[in-house]
Amino acid sequence: MADSGDEDLSSDLDGGGSAKKGGGKGFLTGVLKYILIGIAAIILIVTIVVVVNLIMNKNNTKATSIPVSDEYVTTREVYDWYTSLDQVRTNTRDPIPASVVVQVAIGYKKDDKNASAEITSRRIEISAFLRRFFSQKTVAELGPENEDVLRQQIRDQINDDILSSSKIRDIQFTSLDVVQQ
Repeated sequence: MADSGDEDLSSDLDGGGSAKKGGGKGFLTGVLKYILIGIAAIILIVTIVVVVNLIMNKNNTKATSIPVSDEYVTTREVYDWYTSLDQVRTNTRDPIPASVVVQVAIGYKKDDKNASAEITSRRIEISAFLRRFFSQKTVAELGPENEDVLRQQIRDQINDDILSSSKIRDIQFTSLDVVQQ
């Protein structure tokens, strides 16, 4: 009887051992099957996304920059320049006066024939005003750091006191020399 019990145990061990080996192969095969299904799904999804993007962007141009409304675009106005004013020479109002030599260009709205004609007709008045204006200034007031203020004052006074039917838009100094004694 002992022999028959041993045979039963050995047959259970053989059957159990061979079943475990076959189960390991089946598990590995199942994992590989799911990995291949996952890779195939990823390839399919990527292909669909690429095709849909190509179809969607077929007629559209790529937007590399955002269009800006004209309302937000700041462009400087282009002027015509009157440069025929004579060079102005005068002295400052300092205790020891310095010599001032200035050449002025007057900017007005582009293609404004009225402004051009009025500036030309009042050229002598503008030159006299510039001579008076610079003779009332000191050397400190004529420094490079004050040029913007000077230009604005000249523009405003010419528009208010000399010109009647047109307005100048800008004043530029083509030369501004202050020579101290």
